[in-house]
Amino acid sequence: MKWETVIGLEVHAELSTKSKIFCACSTSFGSGPNTHVCPGCAGMPGALPVLNRAVLEYALRLGIALDCEITRYSKFDRKNYFYPDLPNAYQISQLYAPICRNGNLEIETESGKKKIGIHQIHMEEDAGKLVHDPRSGDTFMDFNRCGIPLLEIVSRPDFRSADEVIAYLEKLRETLLYLDVCDCKMQEGSIRADINLSVRHPGDGLGVRTETKNMNSFKAIVRAIEYERERQIEVLEDGGKLIQETRRWDDDKGMSYGMRAKVNAQDYRYFPDPDLLPLSIDEDWLARIRESLPELAYQKRERYIRDFGISESSAVVLTVHKNISGLFETVSQQSGAAIEAANLITGEIMRLMNNSNLLPEDLCIDAGKLSALIKLVTEGKINRSAYKETVEAVFSDNADPQEYIKEKGLMMVSDDKAVTEAVNAVIAENQSSAADYRAGKEKVFGFLMGQVMKKLGKGGNPELAKKALEAALKII
Repeated sequence: MKWETVIGLEVHAELSTKSKIFCACSTSFGSGPNTHVCPGCAGMPGALPVLNRAVLEYALRLGIALDCEITRYSKFDRKNYFYPDLPNAYQISQLYAPICRNGNLEIETESGKKKIGIHQIHMEEDAGKLVHDPRSGDTFMDFNRCGIPLLEIVSRPDFRSADEVIAYLEKLRETLLYLDVCDCKMQEGSIRADINLSVRHPGDGLGVRTETKNMNSFKAIVRAIEYERERQIEVLEDGGKLIQETRRWDDDKGMSYGMRAKVNAQDYRYFPDPDLLPLSIDEDWLARIRESLPELAYQKRERYIRDFGISESSAVVLTVHKNISGLFETVSQQSGAAIEAANLITGEIMRLMNNSNLLPEDLCIDAGKLSALIKLVTEGKINRSAYKETVEAVFSDNADPQEYIKEKGLMMVSDDKAVTEAVNAVIAENQSSAADYRAGKEKVFGFLMGQVMKKLGKGGNPELAKKALEAALKII
């Protein structure tokens, strides 16, 4: 019989605040173990939490962007469980009154558009990190991550395929980025997803679900979904029973394995946190946040297509990351040539980034120099070959375009006498090809044109050379 996959996601996004959610410790990534720890995030008795206001505002920004209902009277709860890197033996989270509920995010796949329901968004603190030493077998605890502010975005079980999951994660990722809520560096664990998956026959109720934890790679997420789907179907078709459990994905082996039985909310013994006051959100506060929301990626794409006449595919590339769209908007404004700026960034800049294995968020290039280059090529002062070479010099060495062009002799040669001499020399050296062209073999023209440009060097004016060559070939 046919099986249907049912998937829900829990996405944890680390917020881009400078300090932790309940203390003033730094959230910077990559520091030495246990260097950003205080009595509060280390779970010392008597240390009281104080909410970071920015965390709440970030949660409200995301909730409004995802069309959620905002909980006007929200509060924090304690989620009790023992784990070595959780020094309090509880996590401050939200269960009974999460800050945002009942939103949605529209995705688009080859099957069309679909709205994915957002069950809730809640604020919580992260746990620490266990570091396992493969040589000694010892395990060390790094508490730097304790208290890092998280937003957990819990979807409804609306996904039916890995394609839908990836489309949702990409859309959610770009939303978080454009809101300046999270840097979304998956390689640093800034955004992680838990996959809740079950299978059923169409029309049946929900099956027994498993949760694959802490996935931080789109490619691994696809593999994990396909693996778990096939594993569950195989168990059921063999007459076995599935258990509700938490599983861990091993990407090297391409398989998951059970970690522990999956517990329900009551097993965590939630109760209201006695040290944190409830939150009262008024309409004036929400209005200020609504007014401050930036233009999101999908809104930019629509504007680029509508106002600049840019193709949909180019608009997608230009909005792949906030850093790229910012570069495009600056260059297009300074150069006054939006289409040329779009072609430059989606073409040559992206090619150079791919060759350098450079991520969009790490691109750092002088927009003013790119704008100056666009003006030089559109005004006919350099040709396309020189333009491409100079762009690469700016990208690789931050070269000054004017100085580089002067040093390399790339300024366009528009001297009629020099062009005429080059054309005459090429015809004299390739008389048989010239005769073939005059006899009707028009394809030979490209060869002759190439020879002329070779003589003129990198600064040759192709339009002037073409006219001069055409005129010379008419003379028999």
